[in-house]
Amino acid sequence: MTDTATPAPGVDLPEPVFRERAAFTLPGIPVALVALTALVGGVLLALSGIGGASPGAVAAGAVLAAAGIAAGFGLTVVAPNEARVLLFLGRYTGTVRRDGLRWVNPLTTRQAVSTRIRNHETSVMKVNDAEGNPIDIAAVVVWQVEDTARAVFEVDDFTEFVSTQTEAGVRHIANRYPYDSHQAETLSLRDNAEVITEQLSKELADRVNAAGVRIVESRFTHLAYAQEIAQAMLQRQQAGAIVAARRMIVDNAVGMVDMALQRLAEEDVVELDEERKAAMVSNLLVVLCADRPTSPVVNTGSLYQ
Repeated sequence: MTDTATPAPGVDLPEPVFRERAAFTLPGIPVALVALTALVGGVLLALSGIGGASPGAVAAGAVLAAAGIAAGFGLTVVAPNEARVLLFLGRYTGTVRRDGLRWVNPLTTRQAVSTRIRNHETSVMKVNDAEGNPIDIAAVVVWQVEDTARAVFEVDDFTEFVSTQTEAGVRHIANRYPYDSHQAETLSLRDNAEVITEQLSKELADRVNAAGVRIVESRFTHLAYAQEIAQAMLQRQQAGAIVAARRMIVDNAVGMVDMALQRLAEEDVVELDEERKAAMVSNLLVVLCADRPTSPVVNTGSLYQ
C-alpha cells in the first residue's frame, strides 16, 4: 500500500535560540545548616556586643546574621519530575532538574516547569477530508517538556502553543486523506489510522520542537462523517459492501461451474455439446448467484423442445 496524498510541506518555524543547560547548584542541606549556624552565631555575637558595649562585635554579628539570611534565600525545593529555570538579572543561567533541596544563587529568580508526561485531547472539529467531505475528528496527544529553556523563552505559553499546534496538525492531516477509500493503494483515515497517526506524530513533533516539547504518542479519538452527510455516506458504504459481496459471489460461482464441467468431462458422466454446456452454466449461475431460494423445474421433454 502506498501513500498517494501530497507530501506535507515542512513546518517552517524559527530556529530556537535557547538550549537548556545545567545550572550551578550545591546540596541544600549542608548549606542550610551553615546558614542557620551563621544566623544563630551572628545573633549571639551581636547580643554579646550589645551587652559588652562593643560596637565591633555588634557590627560583626549583624554582618554574619545577614550572610546567613542571604544564604537561606538561595535554598529551593525541586519536586520530582519538575525543573527550575533560573534567571539572573533577566539572563538565563541554567536549569535545575535534580530533585530535593538545592542551593542556587540567591539573586536569581526561579520558575517552576513541570516535566511530567501530559495528555492533550482536542475538541471534536469539523474539517473537510481530501475529497471535500465534511468529517468530525478529534485526537489525543501525549507530550512532555524536553527542553525547559525553549519551553519558557521561545514561546509565550508552551501549553497553549501545544494545544494550538495540535489542532492545526490534526486539521492538516485530515485534509490530506479521504475518510474512506475505494482503492486498495490509497490510504484512508478510517482504514489506515495507525499509519496516519504516525505521520501526525512526526508533523506535531516538527511543529512543537521550537517549544522544547517531545511528542510521545498521538491517536484519533473520534472519527466520523459530519451529521449532515452521515446518512448519505452510510447508504454509499452499504451499496459498496453489497457490490463487493456480489463480486465475490460471482467469482466463486464461476469457479464452481468450471470445476463442475471439468469433473463431468473427466469422469465421463455425460457428454454435453456447447449448447447444453451453455444451458448448464446458465442454470448453475442462477442457482449460485440468486439471493433467494430457487424453485426446481422438471423438464419432461428435451432441451430442444
